[in-house]
Amino acid sequence: MKKLIYAVPFVIIIVFMISCGSDDSKSSGPVVEDNFIRGADMSFLPEIEQSGYVYKNGTGQPEDALLTLKKAGVNTIRIRLWKNPSTPHSGMAEVKALAQRVKARGMKVWLTVHFSDTWADPSQQAVPAEWAGLNLQQLTDQAMLYTANVLAEIHPDIFQIGNETNTGFMYPLGNLVENEAGYLQLVNGISATIRQNAPDTKIMIHYAGIADSADWFFNKITDVDYDYIGLSYYPVWHGKSLANVQTKMHQLGQAHNKKVVIAETSYPFTLGWNDLTNNTIGTQDQIIPSYPATPDGQKSYMLDIRNIAKNAGMGFCYWGTEWVAFRGAEATNGSAGENLALWDFEGKALPAMDTFYK
Repeated sequence: MKKLIYAVPFVIIIVFMISCGSDDSKSSGPVVEDNFIRGADMSFLPEIEQSGYVYKNGTGQPEDALLTLKKAGVNTIRIRLWKNPSTPHSGMAEVKALAQRVKARGMKVWLTVHFSDTWADPSQQAVPAEWAGLNLQQLTDQAMLYTANVLAEIHPDIFQIGNETNTGFMYPLGNLVENEAGYLQLVNGISATIRQNAPDTKIMIHYAGIADSADWFFNKITDVDYDYIGLSYYPVWHGKSLANVQTKMHQLGQAHNKKVVIAETSYPFTLGWNDLTNNTIGTQDQIIPSYPATPDGQKSYMLDIRNIAKNAGMGFCYWGTEWVAFRGAEATNGSAGENLALWDFEGKALPAMDTFYK
């Protein structure tokens, strides 16, 4: 990954510094083009706020979670979008409203368009129910129309085509293994729609993991028009070597002449629980021994992730940033990752926030 910085004459910098006042973030000062992504996924935020949960800053004072992140140095907020979800959460209206809040805070919007009514990941890529039964051309047409509408409504800075699309999306017609031509027709149609309707919007293709199968996947889409390779990396599923993360990012970036982003990662600050919902990470064998499940261990892990992203790519994004135990200590339908969030069990911002500061 390469961080692009445009040279600015020294005199202009001095004039700019004199004429500009301070703002409320650590990133105040002379403005240069900031293409290095320091992202946080905040997709659960509207649902959690509706429950009455109160986020606090590092001093323990109540504060808008987006403002806390902006002050910490976050410049991009990642938001998932589902086509017709069973509840309003992650639907168009909610996502549009959250995107407007993000932009008002001066941050970029990275939209993760699942092209599904629910979670899409390597284990499930269900086509939206509204489009079930369509033939390939009809599905392509609908996906392109939907893409154009998303762009018109939300105006994202980054448009991620699908989520963790290791073997495609919108099954069965978009299954890359069983219907390669179908997948390529769909993704090319969506990409062309983005280029035509929003030429400044960056396009990301997202893969979960750093195994050699990632090479297989990105070799399949060599002729697709996109900008960023996005990779999910979680030690519990993708191995405990950060050196391997950096190697794979270098390999993919060089092989495909693309900028590579760690699109999802997270790490526990404790192995404890704050509700009765089963957690994804809860035992020592699931973490990297050199990074203990403590606030400092979480911070150290993220510092190294940030440095890898700077050395081998152009950004990183934390997933589950906001996913606290918002339904209370007795909830069995609360958070499966409250010990991975960047706010502790009292709602206070954790030291790992500091890793976003450039």
